[in-house]
Amino acid sequence: MSESDGDGATEKVLGMDWSRKPGDPADPAVDAEWIAGMAGLGLDTNFIVVHGAGSFGHFQASRSGVHKGGLHSTLVKAGFVATRISVTSLNQEIVRALAREGIPSVGMSPFACGWSTRQRKLASANASQIIQSLHAGFVPVLHGDAVLDELLDCTILSGDVIIRHLAQLLSPKYVVFLTDVHGVYDRPPTDPNAVLLREIEVDDNGGWSIVKPALLQGNTKGVEISVAAHDTTGGMETKILEAAVIARLGIDVYITKAGTEHSLGALKGDVSTDSEDWLGTIIHSSK
Repeated sequence: MSESDGDGATEKVLGMDWSRKPGDPADPAVDAEWIAGMAGLGLDTNFIVVHGAGSFGHFQASRSGVHKGGLHSTLVKAGFVATRISVTSLNQEIVRALAREGIPSVGMSPFACGWSTRQRKLASANASQIIQSLHAGFVPVLHGDAVLDELLDCTILSGDVIIRHLAQLLSPKYVVFLTDVHGVYDRPPTDPNAVLLREIEVDDNGGWSIVKPALLQGNTKGVEISVAAHDTTGGMETKILEAAVIARLGIDVYITKAGTEHSLGALKGDVSTDSEDWLGTIIHSSK
């Protein structure tokens, strides 16, 4: 996010997590004089971060059936509360990690912002607070959440659905999905014969075809998708479907492995369909 790419950037990181943690012997050291003398952060803060729940929510939701609805059940109601405690705790940890690196991030929960669904489909999504935060120079950090549903009482709103809605609303330059594998494969990546799909093209009707690699060119049916038993939001299948909707808008979607040079390139938008060096999946419109 550094606009200077390291040239002339301040060596000292402006840590923004000034809160005390349990067991801390004293308040965190804050160099207020140095901060006051800073002209600016020198960062491109025109980013929105959306993270999933992972083990911080899916297990609670699946165990209690929150994704199926029915708040009249004591188990579901307790599971709703437990799920939200877990996902908001994870959100706080991610915001803290970004803040420690000098990123002016602010956590935003869809439930608290009034997002809701109807039969699991997004029905209400007020993004005014997100937009205002962007204009103020903050990095909004949203997450998959337990939300109220008009017909089912409650359900789980996937981070992938949140990304799709924000893409439709804000028309970003590109969207990046970071996962624990290099992208979309033609079968579970644990299979030694799995092939990385480097480029997928989406037409106006939502149909998609494989452009690269050539051996699978045009194939729309030969992709096997497995979903973990505890995943209440559809796993990689949901990501591909939501990415296809985003691509139809004319917004390129990059799916790649977190913590690699490939993810860094994707986050900078420095990805080319002609490059063989970048490992990941590019999903784009056929137009």
